[in-house]
Amino acid sequence: MSRVPSDVAKSSEEEKVSDEQEDVMASVFPFQEQGHASHFSQLNDLSIYVLLRLSRSDYGSIASVNKSLRSLIRSGELYRLRRKMGVVEYWVYFSCNVLEWEAFDPNRGRCMNLPRMPRNDCFMCSDKESLAVGTDLLVFGKEIFAPVVYGYSLLTNSWSTATQMNTPRCLFASASCGELAILAGGCDPTGKILSVAECYNSDTKTWEYLPNMNKARKMCSGVFIDGKFYALGGIGEGNKVQLTCGEEYDLKTKKWRLIPDMFPPRSGELAEISSTEAPPLVAVVNNVLYAADYAQKELRKYVKETNRWITIGNLPERVASMNGWGLAFRACGERLMVIGGPNAIAGGMIEIHSWIPDEGAPRWNLLARTNSGSFVYNCTVMGC
Repeated sequence: MSRVPSDVAKSSEEEKVSDEQEDVMASVFPFQEQGHASHFSQLNDLSIYVLLRLSRSDYGSIASVNKSLRSLIRSGELYRLRRKMGVVEYWVYFSCNVLEWEAFDPNRGRCMNLPRMPRNDCFMCSDKESLAVGTDLLVFGKEIFAPVVYGYSLLTNSWSTATQMNTPRCLFASASCGELAILAGGCDPTGKILSVAECYNSDTKTWEYLPNMNKARKMCSGVFIDGKFYALGGIGEGNKVQLTCGEEYDLKTKKWRLIPDMFPPRSGELAEISSTEAPPLVAVVNNVLYAADYAQKELRKYVKETNRWITIGNLPERVASMNGWGLAFRACGERLMVIGGPNAIAGGMIEIHSWIPDEGAPRWNLLARTNSGSFVYNCTVMGC
C-alpha cells in the first residue's frame, strides 16, 4: 500500500480546516450585519473559530483575560453561533439542597457549584420544578400569594426573577430544544388540571400560547423526539386515573395528536395510583425514548414503529428513590444519566451514572460521586 506524503496529507488537512473556517465565518457575517459586530470587531477569523470550538468550561477563564472577551462571552453571541453551527455541549444541573445548585460536566467529570439562589422563605418550602433552555436555567416555585420563576443565566453566572408563564402552573410536562421550550398540562393554583400548553423563547424571554392538548393532565413528563414535543403519562381529571396515552405536538402544523398506550403504567397494571408517585422518568437519546422503572429498577426502550415498550436491562444498583422521587433520569447528549444516592431518605452521597445506548444491555459507568446529599430535588440538562 502506497503512503500519502506527509506534506500532501498536511496540506489536505489544512484545506479541510480552512474550508470549515470559511463556513463558520460565512455564518458570522450575516450575524454581524444585524448590529452585533462590536463584540467580534477586535478578533480575527481564526480567534473566533477557536472560541466557538472550545469547551464552555474554558469560557470563564477566557472572560477573565480582558473586558472585550468578557463582553463577548456575556453577550451570548458565541452560544448563538455555536447553536447555528450545531456545536452543542451538554451539562447536567441538579439540586440536592434547597436553594443550592450544582453543574456537572460529563466530558471532564467535574462538578461546579452555582451561586446560591436568592433567599425566599415561602419559595424554599414550596414544590419546585426546573427546566434548562438555551443558556437559561429556570426554576418554578411559589411565593406567598403567587407562583414565581427564578432564572440562572449562564452568561452572567447569576440569578434573577424570570418571566412568568401566561398560565402559572405546577406538575407540568416540559422539554427544550435549542432556544425553545414547551410546557404542557399541570395544575393551576386552585388545583384544576390543565390542558394548556405554552412555548418559551430563551432569546426573547417571552411565552406564547400553543393550542391546548386533547386531554388535561398533571404529573406528566415531556420530551422531544424527531423535532416534535411529546407529553407522556400523568394523572387525568378526577385525580385517580393514570393516563397511558401520550400526545404529540408538531411545531410545523401546530396540532396535537393523541397516541393511545404510548406510556405503560409503572406497575404493569391498569390500577389507580397515588399522587405521591413521581411523574414518568423518561429520556431521549438519538430520537429513541427510554423510561426508568424505579419500582422494578429496570430500563425500558420504546419502539415507536410498533408503539410498544421492551425491557433492555437494569438501572444502576446503588440508586434509591421514594416512589420515584429523589432519582433523576436524564438524557445528556448521547448519554443516559442516572443520578441518585443509595439511600433517598438520609444524608450522604450522590452518584452519577452514565451509559451510551447501543444494541446490548446497559452497562452503567460511575462518572462521579459528590457529597451533596442523597435526594435529588430537581435536575435538568442544558445544551449550548
